[in-house]
Amino acid sequence: MPSIETAKPPTDERALIESIRAGDDRAFAALVDEYSPSLLGVAMNHVRSRAVAEEVVQETWVGVIRGLDRFEGRSSFRSWIFAILRNTAISKGEREQRTIPMSSLGADTEDEELGLDPDRFLGPDQDLPGHWAFGPTKWPLPDEGLLAGETREVIADAINDLPPTQRAVITLRDVEGWDSEEVCEMLEISAGNQRVLLHRARSRVRAAIESYFGAVESLVEA
Repeated sequence: MPSIETAKPPTDERALIESIRAGDDRAFAALVDEYSPSLLGVAMNHVRSRAVAEEVVQETWVGVIRGLDRFEGRSSFRSWIFAILRNTAISKGEREQRTIPMSSLGADTEDEELGLDPDRFLGPDQDLPGHWAFGPTKWPLPDEGLLAGETREVIADAINDLPPTQRAVITLRDVEGWDSEEVCEMLEISAGNQRVLLHRARSRVRAAIESYFGAVESLVEA
């Protein structure tokens, strides 16, 4: 019988791992900058305060450094980091008796009325189901280059204002580029809950963008 080999991480991922193992502080700092916002969003699914979630993220990076030599590539490096985060967050929540039940992950019902018309999204039989079918306005901007940075800030602020589970889902899906199965596995939610949470999160972010550009248009017309 042929031996079963452990799957190797992609070449660029292996290079990053080896750089960090060799003590490349810049490589590790770049990794921290890239993943910390998403890690924070996931951590806040398990603890009740942002301060505790930030502690969890810090402990996660310590765990990454301590465990890096034992990383065998059985999963992606990213998934391994997030697994450390999740285990750390659960332990922290249990110690403080502040754990948020996983059953509440799909319970962001206080803002159901904020959902947008389903007709504004592509249907299941189209190329990009669930994505926006069209924009709310033509958005004639006086200086799109100047406003691009402001728009990113509006989006970032809107995401930060979301309920924790919605923030985690939209960050992992739309910022980090995870697929739905990865998100469901990481957050321990059903595919249906993931779709609902993502729809609500995108709706609220889109509403913030519409409000922002509406204000811009008003200023231009004035």
